[in-house]
Amino acid sequence: MTEVTYYTQEGLDKLKEEVHYLTTTGRQLISKAIAEARDKGDLSENAEYDAAKEAQGLHEAKISKLKSTLASARLIDESKLDLTKVLALSIVKIKNIKNGATMTYQLVAESEADLKTGKISVKSPIAQGLLGKSVGDKTEIEVPAGKIEFEILEITR
Repeated sequence: MTEVTYYTQEGLDKLKEEVHYLTTTGRQLISKAIAEARDKGDLSENAEYDAAKEAQGLHEAKISKLKSTLASARLIDESKLDLTKVLALSIVKIKNIKNGATMTYQLVAESEADLKTGKISVKSPIAQGLLGKSVGDKTEIEVPAGKIEFEILEITR
């Protein structure tokens, strides 16, 4: 059974666009590459043909995986979320208690995660340590560098 994943409208639209591109333009490009390789002669000794067929297999596997993800995707209705606790899609401002540094992260689905824009996966160690907590709570989170204690300063959407 496929795991349900929650998306923002932006993330869900991006996923649908990628599936559409891969099933239309992507398939056409691969078909063209296979046809060109086939035209070069003997298929039993044609490395280009083998590579194009392998690329086709990988492409179809990616389409299948994305369609499966899309089938289990759920759109989060932000208007019904509890603003007092950290949940998926929460924007959380936290403070590292040891060095006083503050950071702001939005907890999103794995496929939407982008650290450059402050979006972290709900499956990441930091997000897992923050989920369910409220403003003022302190939590110790195990990260690759060791344990870090954070205080939750603010939760928004």
